Amino acid sequence: MSALPPALDAERFEIDTPAGRVSAYRAWPQSGAANLPPVLLVHSVNASGSAAEVKPMFEHCRRRRAVYALDLPGFGFSDRSDRVYTPRLMTDAIHAMLAHMRAAHGVEAIDVLGVSLASEFVVRAQQEAPHTVRRMALVSPTGFSGPKRRYGPPGSTLFQAWLFKILSWPFWSEGIYRNLTRPAVIRYFLERTWGSKRIDEALWRYDVITTRQPGARFAPLHFVAAGMFSRDINSLYEAVTCPVWVSMATRGDFTDYQGKVTVEQRPNWQFHAIEGGALPYFEDLAAFTDKLDPFWG
Repeated sequence: MSALPPALDAERFEIDTPAGRVSAYRAWPQSGAANLPPVLLVHSVNASGSAAEVKPMFEHCRRRRAVYALDLPGFGFSDRSDRVYTPRLMTDAIHAMLAHMRAAHGVEAIDVLGVSLASEFVVRAQQEAPHTVRRMALVSPTGFSGPKRRYGPPGSTLFQAWLFKILSWPFWSEGIYRNLTRPAVIRYFLERTWGSKRIDEALWRYDVITTRQPGARFAPLHFVAAGMFSRDINSLYEAVTCPVWVSMATRGDFTDYQGKVTVEQRPNWQFHAIEGGALPYFEDLAAFTDKLDPFWG
């Protein structure tokens, strides 16, 4: 097992939160800082998630403003202990990081970018504490695909207890995760995310290393059992009143946004079909930020 290197070339720090010890990276503007609040970047959830998934955006943002990127609970350098991983746990970590940033910078509200499933946690945090989030950018957000929307009871999830019981059985849990995170399998899922074989090789290498760390399997197995998907997410999306910017993939597994009809006509929502896979800023950072930067103002 190789020691986990930093995901980003930046200062890494840790804070104690209701979600356990949470690790994050931060950087100050390099020059010509814009009059913008800090921005928080939140990576997606999968078998190999980490702050490495937002590296191009971190490098772009640090040129003009303070930027933070956290490792969600169960990933990267954050607490990877054997516990129940839920939207509540993830949202609490985001609340704690927003509170830390607001105090450190003396601002009322933070801008936040969430990737894929993390978009659900970001929106939940904004709905629970609207004054703490100024604007949200959602990259390939979940909850808009397929014909069915999710309007379940507040705080409910799609957790499949029977599936988790199978996945977490001590005799084969580690083996299941090892099979899910073999280098070739990680590459396969990245190619599906990109919709192309031209994935980011540095991200693939980091993904392989981070999945070999102690406790790496615990959060992903809850993810596979749908325990981190919110059954009420469309109710939350439709209640948002702050500005929201959405990037939709044009290739790969994350191109179905038929559910956007529930919010796309609202003046605070804007959708952009950005050429590329689900992480388009890895493929053409300039094209992505040319659309996003004006949104931040």
